[in-house]
Amino acid sequence: MRVNFTVNGRKQEADDVWEGESLLYVLRERMGLPGSKNACEQGECGSCTVRLDGVPVCSCLVAAGQVEGREVVTVEGLADYAAHRTDAHPGGGCASGACGTSVDAAKRWQAKPQDGQTGEAGGLSPIQQAFIDAGAVQCGFCTPGLLVAADELLERNAEPSDADIREALSGNLCRCTGYEKILDAVRLAAARQEEAV
Repeated sequence: MRVNFTVNGRKQEADDVWEGESLLYVLRERMGLPGSKNACEQGECGSCTVRLDGVPVCSCLVAAGQVEGREVVTVEGLADYAAHRTDAHPGGGCASGACGTSVDAAKRWQAKPQDGQTGEAGGLSPIQQAFIDAGAVQCGFCTPGLLVAADELLERNAEPSDADIREALSGNLCRCTGYEKILDAVRLAAARQEEAV
């Protein structure tokens, strides 16, 4: 089957997709977006978390055919997505796909071709920068899923409590840390977000 969907602000088409193939496989192997990690393949670890129409999902559990006509944001697109939110929705967000997936809307925050959709040449989103500044990155395997989940939390709740942060990240497992630096990073991003408003 052929699947047409928007990934990080760009219209994409995946051909010859097997109907049971996961979104994770399509993103990593067909689209060349390796940020979402393949760990448990059972939706238990959160390392493959992406946003589907604004909602964090485990991409290993989403059949590729389910994303037809929908919008996916991966860790590679977080910086552009954050810039779009700042420009189009100051102090707010695009919660639950409120921005839609039209080509005109996507062009406002489209990833630039020179970065090859990897984010290597682009800037960082506020949550990505906070993870670096707080030392929340260890081996990095869980980091993409944590970043996507934390970004969504801060979009819908600009001043999360520690309990809110723990709840939002509860589906993401980290094998290296005691989570404290990760919590620090989310707190730091929230504080910076509040200062910017």
